[in-house]
Amino acid sequence: MSDKIDALLRQVQRPARYVGGEYNQVVKDRADVDVRFAFCFPDTYEIGMSNLGMKILYGLMNEMPGVWCERAFAPWDDMAARLREENIPLWALESGDPLEEFDIIGFSLGYEMAYTTVLDMLDLGGVPVRSSDRPGLKNLVVAGGQCICNIEPMADFFDLCFLGEGEEVDIELIELYRTAKREGWTKPEFLRKAAQIEGVYVPSLYDVAYNADGTVASITPRDGAPAKVRKRIIQDFDACYYPTKPVVPSTEIVHDRVSLEVFRSCIRGCRFCQAGQICRPIRNRTPETLIRMAKETLENTGYQELNLSSLSTSDYRPLSELCDGLLDYCEPRGISLSLPSLRADNFSMDIMQRVQRVRKSGLTFAPEAGTQRMRDAINKNVTEEDLLESCRVAFSGGWNGVKLYFMLGLPTETDEDVVGIAELAKKVLWCWKQNAANKSRGVRITVSTSDFIPKPHTPFQWEAKISRDEYLRRVHLLSDALKSARAITYNWHDSDTSVIEAVLARGDRRMGAVIEEVWRQGGRLESWTEFFSMQRWYDALEKCGLDPAFYAFRERPVTELLPWEHMDMGITRRHHEIERERAYASQLTPDCRAQCTGCGAASLLKEGVCRG
Repeated sequence: MSDKIDALLRQVQRPARYVGGEYNQVVKDRADVDVRFAFCFPDTYEIGMSNLGMKILYGLMNEMPGVWCERAFAPWDDMAARLREENIPLWALESGDPLEEFDIIGFSLGYEMAYTTVLDMLDLGGVPVRSSDRPGLKNLVVAGGQCICNIEPMADFFDLCFLGEGEEVDIELIELYRTAKREGWTKPEFLRKAAQIEGVYVPSLYDVAYNADGTVASITPRDGAPAKVRKRIIQDFDACYYPTKPVVPSTEIVHDRVSLEVFRSCIRGCRFCQAGQICRPIRNRTPETLIRMAKETLENTGYQELNLSSLSTSDYRPLSELCDGLLDYCEPRGISLSLPSLRADNFSMDIMQRVQRVRKSGLTFAPEAGTQRMRDAINKNVTEEDLLESCRVAFSGGWNGVKLYFMLGLPTETDEDVVGIAELAKKVLWCWKQNAANKSRGVRITVSTSDFIPKPHTPFQWEAKISRDEYLRRVHLLSDALKSARAITYNWHDSDTSVIEAVLARGDRRMGAVIEEVWRQGGRLESWTEFFSMQRWYDALEKCGLDPAFYAFRERPVTELLPWEHMDMGITRRHHEIERERAYASQLTPDCRAQCTGCGAASLLKEGVCRG
């Protein structure tokens, strides 16, 4: 590391974010490498190093001979300013080389508010932000993650995107790139061939036309690109790569522990949940595989906490067997085992007591809505009795705290549903008073609400988001209803970022100019409250001639061609339409194990059958 950078590190917060050198990082001899991949996370080191997807793909790519994958993270504001002042390009941690020296620059996108940070990292690294300004194969900019299911707002900036799971398609793309370099292909030649790989989306090969009213008129593929890009999934998840020797950070991160991915997708079919919809079909790992992975990873890292990761961990059928096997190893070594993503309808006190022998944590449940009618409308498949019984068991077992998560602004929600959240929370408080094993410790009940955002590829993708003023009205309505219960704390999510998130989530290609304008006016790290500016986004939207209400607050007719219509996530459009109709009738749909609903996800599997 140069003396100039060394001096710079003395002037910024948390310099450990920028120096690399961590235990288990991968360093290769440049002479043995013919493809260099910069894996960029558009947020801080502490956030990015907690991301399991980044750990998986970093380890996987570095096992490829001749490929060197390195990491880069968004610098905090102090470092970003110093880099520009000193004209020092953003570098990758392993080698210290600037991003402009890499063949492929990849971004992980799980949140729309990271879009401006993507542009900022490219610019800081000396890479042109627009795909059209990068004519050669060098500095190919790619992206993967949940946001790719509608990446149209970023179409001008990415050369190609990975739709679905990346463990196989990333390798295929890198091998194709290696061939392109060796044989001297042009960038257009490479992109046309890349578009033939299942799961690869090349935005420049699609022409989008608009109607006079601003809606999408047509999406037309060119040069042999598929009319619909079908997402890629891992067929045999039990045999799928898992990094048992991940990089151990040198400074504290958000989730500083081993995360064990138990299964992918979710059996439940909540109508608001994008992750649960786009990750189908469900695929499991066996307890034997998971126990082996956990032991190897704990031994290779020295971590003292193990987290079971999934969208709904308590839906894993052999959970008791898995926990017993893990505890046989963890308990004698003082390693704690945590189970997030618990459901109120299958909460197991027996499992919780066993896994929390080392360290007892709080309980979190997400009823999402306050009344049964509303929970049925969103297909939550949880009753008030389920929640109260789980709380009764927990309180009688010694727990004295519970966090409850809800959403405001869900389709069909009324004031009665909002007040129902307060009534349900009070019933939980009363449940503690009736069943607590130790009342002298008091009780901590926290109610948190977020602003519902209609997301692509869900049954609610056509819905209108409620306005900021309406959200705040409902917040105050709920707050007033909770005032009499002093033991209940109420927290709510700020609505301003939710408005912009909704605009971007359901945006089209015209939104690219807005994103670039926001970035040029200083927008970066927009997921952080201290850097977000609502006015900056509204000014950019006005300058580009776009109305935020058109994207966020407008209910879309089912007949409208949606900007993401050419993205095939495996779930049929008709299934979403039916689920929306059932939502308005407050009708439940059984979970995948109880009854197959024919959503279409089985077509992604070679055997054509979901096993759940």
